[in-house]
Amino acid sequence: MGRWKAFIPIALALIIATSGSLFLYNWLQSKNMPTDVVEMTGEKVEAVKVVVAAANLNWGTKLKKEMLKTVPYMKESLPEGHFSDPAKLVGRVVVTPLKMTEPVLEYRLAPENVTTGGVSAVIQSGMRAVAVKGDKVIGISGFIQPGNRVDVLVTLKDPRNKEETTKLVLSNVQVLAAGTEVEENEEGKPNPVDVYTLEVDPEQAEKLSLAATKGKLQFALRNMMDTETVLTKGATIPQTLASLRGDPPKPKTKSATKKWVPRTRSTTVEMIKGDKVSKQKFKM
Repeated sequence: MGRWKAFIPIALALIIATSGSLFLYNWLQSKNMPTDVVEMTGEKVEAVKVVVAAANLNWGTKLKKEMLKTVPYMKESLPEGHFSDPAKLVGRVVVTPLKMTEPVLEYRLAPENVTTGGVSAVIQSGMRAVAVKGDKVIGISGFIQPGNRVDVLVTLKDPRNKEETTKLVLSNVQVLAAGTEVEENEEGKPNPVDVYTLEVDPEQAEKLSLAATKGKLQFALRNMMDTETVLTKGATIPQTLASLRGDPPKPKTKSATKKWVPRTRSTTVEMIKGDKVSKQKFKM
């Protein structure tokens, strides 16, 4: 019995230490939880809950409850168009990419009557979405992502001289989506094919479709801040080889032109008077 009496104080000390640790842990957790009051520089400032993204969200995403959460914002620094109730955003469609903890604002969402997500929700009025097939080369080894802007080049044969020409046909085009679809190859086996969806106007859509059908496409990735349009003459094999050799440009030779001389026509009329015969020539 004497032995057990020696263990009683140790057991009580362990119980007290455990209880104290649990109390301290719960107290610290409660201090870290979002509250409606934020203490700043010794003063308590009223805070408002703001809905933010719980994860990175791509444009065209249809919002679900698990994609959203709330964090406290100081009342004096509330972003315009914010929401406080995540339930009001369920079913809305994001039209600009959102980073984690970034506020979900009204201007970043499609109108309430747009209930279908995807590319159709982010196309601007008057524009069209056109998809073209590609590969890792055309997509610059996966660097081209939705939201990037690209120039489109096409290589095809010039019908006038049958020479292969590479020409920039579209400039500063926005990429709406980039993905992969599976097609059967010549052997009947599944073959993954990269697909890029670009936002273009109707006239550009015609050029892009023709270029994709008749030639080989190549994308050139642009800086997001670069909006300058560059006009090019295109590149042919002889011109490219000449530039690599450093050949001086050939002087333009003027072709000999023949001076146009109007042709004159004449006719002769023979007149007979009695035994006299005369001829009269008339110019036409």
